Amino acid sequence: MVAQLFLFREGRRESPAMIAAAKGFTNDDLRAFADYVSKLPPPPPPADAPDRALFERGRALAREQRCGVCHNQDFSGREQMPRLANQREDYLVKAMREFKSGARIGYAGAMAEELVRLSDDDLRALAHFLNHFPRN
Repeated sequence: MVAQLFLFREGRRESPAMIAAAKGFTNDDLRAFADYVSKLPPPPPPADAPDRALFERGRALAREQRCGVCHNQDFSGREQMPRLANQREDYLVKAMREFKSGARIGYAGAMAEELVRLSDDDLRALAHFLNHFPRN
């Protein structure tokens, strides 16, 4: 969270609202806000049932791409890798498209490398799976 807030503050992520919100933050502010956000409860799974075919395609892609290595097997995130489980599907698609195109800065280009071979349909299936990821 600190890294993402820093990128917004410095204008290196594309979001006018977030750039404006983070513009006056000091480094201590970034850390305090990130600490606060890290303690919020995770998003709940969506109420609607997943499209089974899309969900299963996304599950297969998550295994093939080994998403669980960096984002944890339950997609809860760790260190600088964000939570993916139950995030909004539209947000996940947008983020993956931006990483793939190079519009969103990642850590040493790892996300761009992981996503380069995936089609837009693949990205949508992966996002659908992650959005509907079941909680234990």
